[in-house]
Amino acid sequence: MTPPNLLFIITDQQQAATVDPTSPCLTPNLDALAARGARFTRCYAANPICSPSRASLFTSLLPHSHGMVDVTHAVPDYRARLQDGLAMWPELLHDAGYHTGYFGKWHVERSNRLERFGFDEYDVERYHQLQGLVDRDDLSVRGAVQQKGYRDFLLYGVTEAGVEETPEYHLYSTGIDFVRRAASEPDRPWALFLSSEAPHDPYVAPRSYYDRYDPSKLPRPASFDDSLADRPAIYRRIQRVWQDLNWDDYARATACYYALCSMLDDQIGRLLAALEELDQIDNTVVVFTSDHGDYMGAHRLMLKGVPAFEEVYRVPMIIAGPGVPAGQTLDRVTSLLDIGPTLAELLAGQGFPGYGRSLLPLLHGETGGWTDEAYAEMQGQRFAYQQRVLWRDHWKYVFNTFDEDELYDLAADPHELRNRAGDPDCQPLLEEMAGRMWQIVRGTDDWSTLQAQYGMFRFAPVGPEVTRP
Repeated sequence: MTPPNLLFIITDQQQAATVDPTSPCLTPNLDALAARGARFTRCYAANPICSPSRASLFTSLLPHSHGMVDVTHAVPDYRARLQDGLAMWPELLHDAGYHTGYFGKWHVERSNRLERFGFDEYDVERYHQLQGLVDRDDLSVRGAVQQKGYRDFLLYGVTEAGVEETPEYHLYSTGIDFVRRAASEPDRPWALFLSSEAPHDPYVAPRSYYDRYDPSKLPRPASFDDSLADRPAIYRRIQRVWQDLNWDDYARATACYYALCSMLDDQIGRLLAALEELDQIDNTVVVFTSDHGDYMGAHRLMLKGVPAFEEVYRVPMIIAGPGVPAGQTLDRVTSLLDIGPTLAELLAGQGFPGYGRSLLPLLHGETGGWTDEAYAEMQGQRFAYQQRVLWRDHWKYVFNTFDEDELYDLAADPHELRNRAGDPDCQPLLEEMAGRMWQIVRGTDDWSTLQAQYGMFRFAPVGPEVTRP
């Protein structure tokens, strides 16, 4: 019997909240996909920016292990370079006989030679573009940030161009062509990876999608008026970048962002319809996720970066298809690192090395041995704001090397408005969370962090020696 096919869809900078059942963002095709599979509500990225998160996704390693600690175009090679010889899980599929294709934004490493990582065909060059600092004279609605001494930063806009003129439409047309060709080889499974730039900023959406939303009716994030008074000072400095925006600006930006998510949802619908037509849908595992999220007005912030809030770390994750029981909503803590081991087991019948865990036990209700824990790193993106982030049950600890730490009770305070790190009642928990962080640092050979025991570095709640036997 031919193994299941794989359709792997990854977007860029899409909040998990956009596909939550109560979201004002309209994604009917993804809703239908989740209904016939599993929706993971607490899946976390290993890093809040593109290249580190994507490299972690495909290697199941943390950024300090794979070496891609910043985005590929932003820093010299020595600052962020994928380590040689690392395994990526698509190679397992290729070796198992899958016809593999990758189209769209890569941003995992610098060579753009995807045959090195198990792909038979690919097209990524056209999707490697810098965003934000662009000039657009075709926008009927636009919003830009202007600051003395900086180039204008385009944040959002509306174009009168039709959806057929967007890169996303052409990307999914390429995907449809791939599956049509692959379906002509019925005895060979295929694995298609489609990676869109959208909904990454600038949030420039076609008018037909923007008009699906009324900015005046979009709700403000619950944390919109957060002064960030008890959070690291750099958070407040970044917040001031957006200080000249009023709520109407945020609302229009959100409408454009949602419009892009809806446009992508329609493209996903086109592709799924093609699979139905080709009689491929029942033997295809479909995965939908994103590399990281976007603040989108939470804490009066935009984009992503060092503020370690849920809006940027929590990512959408939907898995459906053969081997995945339908109609599940799973609120256990998971990670993008878990995708590799899951698909290696589901599609190739083998394990995959790294720091991830197979999700198959959760999918089949075997939750007894599951620990609700996830871990992430931030190396600073241009500026070296080193962070380590630990989720354990409903608590979240952020070790900030540049300022005071953070501790949040996500059950009682889901919008992260109260930093409990300075609360004396939480001191034992803070030390416990820091101790667990050091265990992960030691267990994943985060060597430079582990060795930071010189006098000027000794400001964690407890030190790394607490984890020694």
